Amino acid sequence: MSFSQALSGLSAAAMNLDSIGNNIANSQTVGFKSSRVQFADVYAGSKIGLGTRVSTVLQNFNDGTLETTNRNMDLGISGNGFFRFIQNDQVVYSRNGQLTMTSDGYLINAQGARLTGFPAGVMGGGNPQPLNVPADALEAKATTGVKATLNLDSRADNIDRTTVAFDPANSNTYTYANSATVFDSLGNAHNTTVYFTKVAENQWEVKQARGGEVAPETGTLNFSQNGILTSSVGVDSFTFSPGGGALDMNLALDFTGSTQFGNDFQLSSLNQDGYTSGSLVGVIIDNKGNVVGNYANEQTKILGTIVLANFRNPEGLTPMGDNVWVETSSSGQPLVDVPGTGLLGSIESGTVEMSNVELSKELVNMIIAQRTYQANAQTVKAQDEVLQTAINLR
Repeated sequence: MSFSQALSGLSAAAMNLDSIGNNIANSQTVGFKSSRVQFADVYAGSKIGLGTRVSTVLQNFNDGTLETTNRNMDLGISGNGFFRFIQNDQVVYSRNGQLTMTSDGYLINAQGARLTGFPAGVMGGGNPQPLNVPADALEAKATTGVKATLNLDSRADNIDRTTVAFDPANSNTYTYANSATVFDSLGNAHNTTVYFTKVAENQWEVKQARGGEVAPETGTLNFSQNGILTSSVGVDSFTFSPGGGALDMNLALDFTGSTQFGNDFQLSSLNQDGYTSGSLVGVIIDNKGNVVGNYANEQTKILGTIVLANFRNPEGLTPMGDNVWVETSSSGQPLVDVPGTGLLGSIESGTVEMSNVELSKELVNMIIAQRTYQANAQTVKAQDEVLQTAINLR
């Protein structure tokens, strides 16, 4: 008598129970991918089969549910792709985006593996590097331009420059004025005032002063008879010497969209580039994988970009534990790029991808696997009874 069929069934059923048990145990593991056992029959030239065997354990890389955590350093992937980490000098891949930041600015997972990406200013190509968030303050940027949109009152009287010289301290020598804050190369703030003087019908003179220093340049704004700005001359370069070790300033004024209507003077928008220095106060990660630093001067700066990796055959990846996989010849080489390009998904900050284990389905599978194991055990028992009967024949 042969026990091979039943014994092989017991072995295969035990492995199936192991797989199901592992799925159930990891039903709350972030980024976990379930697996299932595939079986193959065994014949080896025999008319009656010799039992079964486990042909492979297949991984299921379907997406898990993204669960909101409202924590900036928790990242989930919506779509295809894996985070790329460096762990013990080895490249590993994971769907678990629960990150923390080390004291020296590296983004790591719970096992200390460093998240990789492209440095600031590099959006593709080259070999991804461990991402680092520098603690350096954002350096100041000198103001080079001011953009303003306003209405100049066409009802104002003309001022004759041949008889009335401009004096910023005397409001009778100009028609209208408004101020803006600009920054020098050291980040020092300066208040500058732009003065408008109606010198002719549909023509306005533009002067600029910083404190008591009047820029030597004079600009002109020309309007049509419909009150639309038709040209601006000489307003693209107003120079100042702020002193204190800062570089000389050269300011360009842009009045695009300004009008000359018979309404009150009104400034509708005012924008300028430049800012003072600022220390790093926080880090966020957007859906394109950009690591964005927020600074105390209300400025933001991209400090690096996370990369994702995809594989032609993800089921060929080998699990290494700790929520990571490594590439194999079966998976193929990784296709690495920034999120949202090609077949790669996007990154969702403040979320994590939960395990894709369907607990109710696994419990049903466990009952079936248990019944299968019991049935094979019953087959062994039946074979044993038949064998004992044969031995007891006289």
